[in-house]
Amino acid sequence: MAKIVKVSPLAPSRFPDIPTIKGVNFSFASAGIKYQGRNDVMLAILDPGTEIAGVFTSSSTRSFAVIDCEEKIHLKDSSLGAAIVVNSGNANAFTGSKGKISVEAITSTVSEVLNIPLSRVFSSSTGVIGEELPHNLIIDALNKMVADKTEHSILEAAKTIMTTDTYPKGSVRKILTEEGEITIVGIAKGSGMIAPNMATMLVYLFTDASVKKEVLQSYLSEINEKTFNSISVDGDTSTSDTVLMAATGQSGIRIEKNDKIFSQGLTSLMTDLAHQVVKDGEGASKFVEINILNAKNYSDAKTHAKSIANSPLVKTAIAGEDPNWGRIVMAIGKSGAQAERDKIKIFFGDILVAENGWVAPNYSEDIGAQYMKNTAIKISVDLGLGVANTTFWTCDFTSDYISINADYRS
Repeated sequence: MAKIVKVSPLAPSRFPDIPTIKGVNFSFASAGIKYQGRNDVMLAILDPGTEIAGVFTSSSTRSFAVIDCEEKIHLKDSSLGAAIVVNSGNANAFTGSKGKISVEAITSTVSEVLNIPLSRVFSSSTGVIGEELPHNLIIDALNKMVADKTEHSILEAAKTIMTTDTYPKGSVRKILTEEGEITIVGIAKGSGMIAPNMATMLVYLFTDASVKKEVLQSYLSEINEKTFNSISVDGDTSTSDTVLMAATGQSGIRIEKNDKIFSQGLTSLMTDLAHQVVKDGEGASKFVEINILNAKNYSDAKTHAKSIANSPLVKTAIAGEDPNWGRIVMAIGKSGAQAERDKIKIFFGDILVAENGWVAPNYSEDIGAQYMKNTAIKISVDLGLGVANTTFWTCDFTSDYISINADYRS
């Protein structure tokens, strides 16, 4: 079976024009870990003074790279430089003690060649689970990578971390503060095994703002919940999910707690990247927004949203442009969160589909079927039980999803 390599029909028209961030350099190598003829190792080199925050998968089978990052992320010495090293093609997850050996070998080498503390080297791996990582291929490339570093290759960085992605994902926001302009940029990879339980996939964010570590962590953790932790492609949580954010401070502009302008800018950027991941969902043809309104509490709202987003029956109906609202009723009922049949209202876009325990009087299947032809679908459920709302994003399930994943390891 030939691999599906067509670009998602939901892809952006082009990669954005992303400026350099002072204090961040990139380098790449084609190590041949799995892919031939393309870069598969990315190194981000961060100047002294850079603060780093992170959120990670809570999977009980998470990789040692994730565990290593978790152990380092709370350390506070930013006086020296830092680095992020990422490989694609091999997740280095569920590889026993060999996984730990690989992470230690890679991070130790980066520490040596850059002359920075080991505690300031963060690694990520993405790809096939359960296969030993040939870390010597990465180590052999590192010296040349350091010599070839550049500020101007964030597009190549986005390409390097791709696995089943059909396009590189990037975003930029310029934020005007009272003291001047700061910039936030980000890249992401993700297409399948997307059902976050913290963040999702691999995401790297960089800003030239000066932000204290605990403040940066607070922004990232809070915004992550309503962006990267509010998407799903297939209901499967990865062993390798990592989001790292680096603040180099090179602009000289300090961001404090509760800065609404910074928070809005970072939220916008993270939302954009999260949407790009969903729009590149393996085999996706529809981008789906799910709004849960007036739930008893936020936890219930999120539970209902995830139940709808992760339902294969809902997702295949959307793929087939079938307005089968009964499947949404099913997903609400099975979620385990509170719902009362006769208080539920279901909408497709602005179309009232069901209320008072049955189909809405003015709704017709023809109206619903016409709406389902759109590539962007909005499903809203008003539970009528409280004031808690949430938004979640997903995509449809097509036959291409099966083809991609049936052929993934070949």
